[in-house]
Amino acid sequence: MKLVLFDCDGTLVDSVRLIHEVMARTFVAFGYKRPDVSATKSIIGLTLDIAIARLQGKPHVDEEAIAMTAHYKSIFPDVRDEADMQTPLFDGIKPLIETLAAHEELLLGAVTGKSRRGLTHILAVNDFTPYFIVSRTADDCPSKPHPAMVTECCDETGMDPHDTIVIGDAIYDMQMAKAAGATAIGVAWGYASVEDLLAAGADAIAHHPNDLLSHIL
Repeated sequence: MKLVLFDCDGTLVDSVRLIHEVMARTFVAFGYKRPDVSATKSIIGLTLDIAIARLQGKPHVDEEAIAMTAHYKSIFPDVRDEADMQTPLFDGIKPLIETLAAHEELLLGAVTGKSRRGLTHILAVNDFTPYFIVSRTADDCPSKPHPAMVTECCDETGMDPHDTIVIGDAIYDMQMAKAAGATAIGVAWGYASVEDLLAAGADAIAHHPNDLLSHIL
């Protein structure tokens, strides 16, 4: 048996346009300039309050970051519903998940900096809900790269971290996996560079979703 844990944003779905727009509108609402999209990419994967504080160059989450987090969450659904703000699956992800789900020896899960509501929405609209039997979100655990998301998924499923594979596009995913004692596989189609993923501890890099099959099966 293996437990396969997927990150969401930048790994399953291409959500940078939406995340950046919501973040930019939040910063403007609080009197700041719109952040550069490259800056937004660098914090995707972190829990939202920590991501906002980091974009502001703050060492810790303060009251303003908490207020900005609340504002971000309040406007997110309306921005998501705008016609040009969709979050499509990356090419090849749907057949990959369907292929993996057909193997009884594999357990699939999600570990994400998204909210529980956000992850539930992504899984539902893509018909993935039956496939993902375990998940941890920003509402459940400390922010990546803390290993709790992985270790709690392992505890819930009765799996050992050494039999667990974490798949993600961010350095925080790789760091989280290694801290938990799991295998870390970086994906090249997301928001961090291959070089940064390897430097963060990736055991392997997948350049297309099909590449993941050889690392999992």
